[in-house]
Amino acid sequence: MKIPDSIIIKVIVPAYNEADSIAHVIWDIPSYVEEVIVVSNNSTDQTEGNARRAGATVLTESQKGYGYACLKGMDYISKQDQEVDIVVFLDGDYSDYPGEMDKILQPIIGENKDFVVGARVDEWREKGSMTFPQIFGNWLATSLMKLFFNSRFTDLGPFRAIKYEKLQQLEMEDKTYGWTVEMQLKALRQNLSYSEVPVHYRNRIGVSKVSGTIKGAIFAGVKILGWIFKYSFK
Repeated sequence: MKIPDSIIIKVIVPAYNEADSIAHVIWDIPSYVEEVIVVSNNSTDQTEGNARRAGATVLTESQKGYGYACLKGMDYISKQDQEVDIVVFLDGDYSDYPGEMDKILQPIIGENKDFVVGARVDEWREKGSMTFPQIFGNWLATSLMKLFFNSRFTDLGPFRAIKYEKLQQLEMEDKTYGWTVEMQLKALRQNLSYSEVPVHYRNRIGVSKVSGTIKGAIFAGVKILGWIFKYSFK
């Protein structure tokens, strides 16, 4: 799919100590992207320098949390004079395939969808790339979303794209692990048009800050379920 030159796309990449992977992520992002924004979330390694050398705009967010980093990137975009059409989010650990961005964008550009999530389907997922807590947590969260909101989501995948005006409309607020599910729940509540597309997923470079620790996995699960039940009773 050819992306029209008139469509302005920005990419936000939250990153915490991703020195070994961040350049690979940036290099694989298609050239039609107007700007790659790497938000260093208190990194203590060479993440920031490697990202700059690879051609990204680098911001720093000292408050630790996935949501904090995403919000920092959004705040930066909001202060630019340029009109932005679509914002893409993906992780900085090279587990996503940035080259599959065309597939993420196609429903928005070709079908006028508001929001698209890349679903990490079993057959396209590298062995070991998702832990059992991640797989179970995704199943539980999306099953509850289907039960309470008649949702068609099957994954809380980090690789996602959304029309910028719709992203602003969501008024995102979660600062940590609930970011992805908050976006999907608010999209459902606001009746945004959405779809999922299957994407490949590989073992990340480095150690996961969430699924790689018991504490991180439990905290993420609590935050995700908290958002679901909060919206279920609104």
